[in-house]
Amino acid sequence: MAAVRALVAPRLAAASAFAPLHAPAPRAALHSSAPRPRARVALVLSGCGVYDGTELHEASAVLVHLSRGGAEVQIFAPDVPQMHVIDHTKGQPSESETRNVLTESARIARGKITDLARLSAADHDAAIFPGGFGAAKNLLCCIAPVLAAKVLRGVEVTVGHEQEEGGKWPYAGTAEAIKALGAKHRVKGVTEAHVDQKNKVVTTPAFMCETALHHIHDGIGAMVKKVLELCGK
Repeated sequence: MAAVRALVAPRLAAASAFAPLHAPAPRAALHSSAPRPRARVALVLSGCGVYDGTELHEASAVLVHLSRGGAEVQIFAPDVPQMHVIDHTKGQPSESETRNVLTESARIARGKITDLARLSAADHDAAIFPGGFGAAKNLLCCIAPVLAAKVLRGVEVTVGHEQEEGGKWPYAGTAEAIKALGAKHRVKGVTEAHVDQKNKVVTTPAFMCETALHHIHDGIGAMVKKVLELCGK
């Protein structure tokens, strides 16, 4: 289960707390030679591996599209023990192992990572949370779009379709959980992203859909593009 969610100023999240952020700097005048400022984006990871941490393909796709969009990225993860460790060859807990979320997330970040406790809303224009069960197990006990639904009442998010459609959308029931929290679910295809303009939250289904990897990649690209547009960069 995975989906990607992004928060844009002034709805940037630091852990479970939302903090206001300064408005994006005005764009340079048409005849000015000043370069356009780069969007400053925090990428929040929850480990390394879909069953007990961050979904690696989603995190990688986010980084690729942010790089293409010229964003300045800083990667964060909480310095806490993982809820448990899953043997990804079996899909079962490995009882003899313990791992640290920050240490595991550093694998994806190639070592360039910061403790989530040091994330300051004033330093970033947006935050992106890739999916993976680690978002539920190691962050706020819910997958990325549900995290937004729990924190922002009435927020609009998408996890894709609301019916399983023969197994194409195996986690379609998540839409009902989102509605039960008082949020609004918007049906979107896997290559699409939904923008909640009021709350400045952008979501895309990603691996909530059983489909080819390039479709997941394209949907994340659509989300990142919307995020950068909302940042005014």
